[in-house]
Amino acid sequence: MKTSLPERRPPRDGRAGVPGVPDGSDGSGRRGTSAARTRVKVGIAVLGLAVALTAGASLFPWQTVPPGTGSAEVPVQIAGPAELPSSAASVEEAIKGLGDRLRRLPRDDQAWAGLGAAYIQQARLTADPSLYPRAERALARSAELSPDNFAALTGQAALAAGRHDFAEAVRLARRSAAVNPYGPGAQAVLADAYTQLGRYGDAERAIDRMMELRPGVAAFTRASYAAELRGDRAEARRMLERALQDAFTPADVAYCHYYLGELDLHAGDLAGAAERYRTALQASPDFTPALAGTARAAALDGRTAEALDLYATVVGRLPLAQYVVEYAEVLKASGADPSGQWELLRAQRRLMAEAGVKDDLTWAEYEADHGSPARAVEHARAEYARNPNVVAADALAWSLHRDGRSREALPYAEKATATGWRNALLLHHRTEIERALGMKDRARRSADAARDANPAFSPRLPALARFS
Repeated sequence: MKTSLPERRPPRDGRAGVPGVPDGSDGSGRRGTSAARTRVKVGIAVLGLAVALTAGASLFPWQTVPPGTGSAEVPVQIAGPAELPSSAASVEEAIKGLGDRLRRLPRDDQAWAGLGAAYIQQARLTADPSLYPRAERALARSAELSPDNFAALTGQAALAAGRHDFAEAVRLARRSAAVNPYGPGAQAVLADAYTQLGRYGDAERAIDRMMELRPGVAAFTRASYAAELRGDRAEARRMLERALQDAFTPADVAYCHYYLGELDLHAGDLAGAAERYRTALQASPDFTPALAGTARAAALDGRTAEALDLYATVVGRLPLAQYVVEYAEVLKASGADPSGQWELLRAQRRLMAEAGVKDDLTWAEYEADHGSPARAVEHARAEYARNPNVVAADALAWSLHRDGRSREALPYAEKATATGWRNALLLHHRTEIERALGMKDRARRSADAARDANPAFSPRLPALARFS
């Protein structure tokens, strides 16, 4: 549910001598080696996090190169830090086209920004953050050619968010918005980064600005999550339905149905969730999150063998930390050995560290539930210090409780549930902390709230209750 993979060595320059343009035969930027394929196999999601930062295909909007900028050619549609293609194949095609253009026009700053944005999108779709350094170089080249151009700034902001440096993402996105107040891409990054920093009012203001500039899938899905955090499930559903009405690519349609399924799942409607996931897969058969959702619904419905088969496929396709932990928990609950999945998770940790991605949240949650509570506290404190949001507050509360420090845990459990978010896992954690402190009436109320939020919640499978 978090992020990324490193690059072992810098890529070679392109055949035509354009720095950073890959010389892979398909123009995708991926090396045709088994080592590269192995790195992809153990990748972790870009912009992942438990709160699902990016909306469908639309982190940024497509833009036309303005007259007088970039090359002397007729302006073309460049994928700036914007609404990029939503399938891996279409992103590869965009990268190839941009690479071809840059071989002809190596000083086209907007094409460099587009290439950087496309690499970020490709990393998100393939879980291959070896693309991060390529995105960084392309965006730096764009900024070198045209200092303070908003496309490069927005791309750099998105890259910072992908690496979980949300304070830097805010700084860069605000610079982009100052240069171009009409760019919805900067507002998208601001909404996501402010959410992770626990600055929910600022996040909602950025979403409102997105609505003014470009109401669509990206804005509506972010508005849905903001409503979910406030505990307004009806508004969250209404915003997702509006996003679905606006969606037209198969991936965006699948994305909207998937998150409508997640709303159902986290409300305890397993049948409704399974139907939404099926609809998502009908729209886009390769949309792995919907397959993971189907596995979740099956596990919570007691169809363990089916869930395990599905999780094996999901993790084989895209071993995100969220999916690996879910698979391990279902294996453990079924009496099977989850050690292989924990080993994969530890490998991901090493890869993330090499990539410079800061992700203490995954490790706080893992150590609290399956490892060392003392180490969980260390990770949770580090995460909360950087990103004091409700999920980090819950992780710190639960880690302290599991380490026998329930009195210290209580204020963080209260912060985690202060927005009104009807999240059964957070409410369950608060219940257990209050019980440990002998607060029987408060614990009873918290338990009732957890049960009301999600009657299908299982304490044995906590990862399945996290918002993926």
